[in-house]
Amino acid sequence: MRKKIFCLALVALGAPLFVSWTAAPIGVEVRVVDERGVPIRDAVVELGPDGGWNGGAILFPWRAAMAQKNIAFAPGTLVVAKGASVAFPNLDKVRHSVYSFSKAARFEIDLYGRDQTRSQNFPLPGTVALGCNIHDEMRGYIRVVDTPYAGKTDPNGTIKLATVPAGSYQMTVWHPRARTPGGEFRRSFRVSAGQAVQTITLSLR
Repeated sequence: MRKKIFCLALVALGAPLFVSWTAAPIGVEVRVVDERGVPIRDAVVELGPDGGWNGGAILFPWRAAMAQKNIAFAPGTLVVAKGASVAFPNLDKVRHSVYSFSKAARFEIDLYGRDQTRSQNFPLPGTVALGCNIHDEMRGYIRVVDTPYAGKTDPNGTIKLATVPAGSYQMTVWHPRARTPGGEFRRSFRVSAGQAVQTITLSLR
């Protein structure tokens, strides 16, 4: 009788541990390279859950801000969640404006000076190409996403997404120089335990 009770206790204790282990988030690592195998920096990788994201507000650990510094947008590419308000602080001694004619956001912020900041909301997902009316050489990109599983590749062309639940996703890899419609590469993707690094090859202009 004692042996039976002991076995039942183990099953009772083991069941929640097993459920918790299978539901644990999985680390996903993606490496983006060009046709020569050279790592591509600042490629945006997104994993969109099949059926869309319905888990509430999306928060990223980095600030939703793109500065104007040394006559350039910094960072050159920024990833933000749909509905985010992005700050554009001017850190230069000269005045700047910010504009976009992109489908995801059409707007124009008039000239403003050093140590001043303007903000703009981005309610639609997609790519927003930015410019300055005074300095034609300035180019910046905001990638507006509707999934929390997103970010940019590092100088080694790699991004690690550490908290992705197992399941089916749509992977999107975007880069402004990619030779694909809208700069996007798409494929179905399955997240499961023990998977290897995923390597994506992009042809760049």
